[in-house]
Amino acid sequence: MQWRNSPDRYGAMAQGFHWLIAVLLVVQYGIGLYGVRLGTGFEQLVVLARHKSLGITLFGLALLRLAWRGWNPPPPLPGDMRCAERGLAHASHGLLYLLLFTLPVTGWLFSSASSISVSWFGWITLPDLVGVSEPLADALLRVHIGLSLLLVLTVALHVAAALWHHQVRRDTVLLRMLPGRWGRRERQS
Repeated sequence: MQWRNSPDRYGAMAQGFHWLIAVLLVVQYGIGLYGVRLGTGFEQLVVLARHKSLGITLFGLALLRLAWRGWNPPPPLPGDMRCAERGLAHASHGLLYLLLFTLPVTGWLFSSASSISVSWFGWITLPDLVGVSEPLADALLRVHIGLSLLLVLTVALHVAAALWHHQVRRDTVLLRMLPGRWGRRERQS
C-alpha cells in the first residue's frame, strides 16, 4: 500500500480523505434533512447539534485534505483530455472544496445569528461569529440550503464524470481513486 500519490494513482491518504468525506457528506445531508423535518423542539436541537458537529468535522477533514493535496499533488489528468475538459475538471474540484468550506461556515453564522451555540460533539464550544439577528439568520439559512443543493448537484456531476471516464473514455481516472484491488483490477488485465 502506498501512502503518497504516484503519477498513476492516488495514494492511501488521498483515497482515505476522499472516501471518508464522501461517506460523511451523505450522512451529513441525511441528518440535516431529518433535523429540518422534525420541526422545532428538543429532538430537533439534538439532531441539528450532531449535524453541526459533523459539519465542523468535515471542515477539518477538508482542510487536512487540501493540505495533503498541496504537499502531495494528485496524479495528472489523462494527456488526451481537451482543454475544456481539463478546465471543467479543475473548476468542479475547486467548487467542491469551496463548498466544503463555505457550508460549515454559513451554518455556523446561521447558528450565531439564531443565538444557538455551536459545539463539536459537546467538547468544544465555538464562539459566535455574529450577533443575534432574525433577518440575518433567515438569509443565512437560505444561503446554507442553497449551497447544500449546489453541493448535491456538484457531487452528482463529479460522480457522472467519473463514470463517464470509466465507461465511455475507458481511462483510469475512476480506478486510480478506488482503494485496493478495485483500483488495480482493470489495469492488470
